[in-house]
Amino acid sequence: MKSIQRRFEAIQEKNPNYSSYLSFAHAISGQKFSRPTIARWYKKLVEVDDYAPSERKEIIDYLVLISKRPVDEGFKGENRQGEVTE
Repeated sequence: MKSIQRRFEAIQEKNPNYSSYLSFAHAISGQKFSRPTIARWYKKLVEVDDYAPSERKEIIDYLVLISKRPVDEGFKGENRQGEVTE
């Protein structure tokens, strides 16, 4: 499961102005991770200041959807290698 962390760190390195939440969302996009896996790594990688704790369930629900979608439908501006193009 370290692949999420590796992808997250690579995205953070390429896009230093991204919040940890946005980097995490890009890291899991189209990767078909399970809800428990997403929730566990979300708690480890996303800074608490990037979201309201009361919204955690809804955020995880949305991240699960992003993870299940093919990469082409995940985020606008992201190519197949996970690089963000704007």
